[in-house]
Amino acid sequence: MNKSIRGRALTGTALALTVSMALTACGGEGSATVTKSDETANATPAAAVEEPLVATFDGGLYILDGESLKLTETIDLPGFNRVNPAGDKDHVMVSTDSGFRVLDATGQALTDIEYKGAKPGHVVRHAAKTVLFTDGTGEVNVFDPTALTSGKKPAGRTYTSAEAHHGVAIELADGRLLSTLGTEEKRTGALVLDRNNKEIARSEECPGVHGEAAAKDEAVGVGCEDGILIYKDGTFTKIDSPDDYGRIGNQAGSDASPVLLGDYKTDPEAELERPTRVSLIDTEKKKLRLVELGTSYSFRSLARGPHGEALVLGTDGALHVIDPDTGRIEKKIPVVGAWQEPLDWQQARPTLFVRGHVAYVSEPGKKTLHAVDVETGKKLTSVTLPKSTNELSGVVAGH
Repeated sequence: MNKSIRGRALTGTALALTVSMALTACGGEGSATVTKSDETANATPAAAVEEPLVATFDGGLYILDGESLKLTETIDLPGFNRVNPAGDKDHVMVSTDSGFRVLDATGQALTDIEYKGAKPGHVVRHAAKTVLFTDGTGEVNVFDPTALTSGKKPAGRTYTSAEAHHGVAIELADGRLLSTLGTEEKRTGALVLDRNNKEIARSEECPGVHGEAAAKDEAVGVGCEDGILIYKDGTFTKIDSPDDYGRIGNQAGSDASPVLLGDYKTDPEAELERPTRVSLIDTEKKKLRLVELGTSYSFRSLARGPHGEALVLGTDGALHVIDPDTGRIEKKIPVVGAWQEPLDWQQARPTLFVRGHVAYVSEPGKKTLHAVDVETGKKLTSVTLPKSTNELSGVVAGH
């Protein structure tokens, strides 16, 4: 490589990729890898890894160097595990059967920090705080991710929803907490609490509320089955879909843009709809635009670039780079082979994770992982792993 991926990645980490997905392991360089069991992961500290990536596979986690993509550690962890950035330069949140666990990705070991609870769900990073939503209990935990370096569970804010549901929450810079409303059977909208957990705003105009993303100037969007609900400057505003059923369930935001990127589905009866359009929601103008990609995508396909570019990994194998202001597809970067989204959401499919100027894309069918420069379109490096991976994430400092 002529240029360091690490150098370019650092340029954009201050732009919060506040991407939360309600997101899942199939089947090299494994000969040099030491496998640690879950029980002994803390026994012998491993060498630190710079800007690590973390990928899940059936039965464990891979930790990779963020520049070379070299596999540096394998951690055994049975069950269906999911990964999200914890919000600092060292840690990744791992959703397990028992709750959220904290992985010291730089130190290559699971820590003793755990937020126990059934069905750990969304992880949201914003305004120097990380927010966990546990679906099985409705509990929300808010903490400063830089405090994870102490090795102890950070002191933080807690809130418990009126009823447990598949939800999401985000804390704003002034301490307001937005959290979804719902039950196990029905989700209806969102409320906002002040610093003392007193309700100060509410909207139940968002059937099937799902997912969250924050745009420029702290405009927060949560997806609905008939559009999107925006909270900005203390007020909720509903933006309707052009279709009676126009579901936005997954979104990606950027501090550099007032426009949110969302998926878009129109068939409520589909076992699995494979949409070919994405939504661009302008939180300033309160308008929604649909963009035809000419290819389908999955819930693991959405991300934002270092300058707010809207990025979508299509089933045509290309990374589609969209100008969020105009909706114009600026370029298509070939990355992986053509693929089809599996019916089961927990089954592996190509996954997109973006950090700074670098897009990391997994290709489970070939057990490979690729790094691509978003701006130049150049493939920087690739690696073949011992097993097929499922989810892909990494450390992302700053919000």
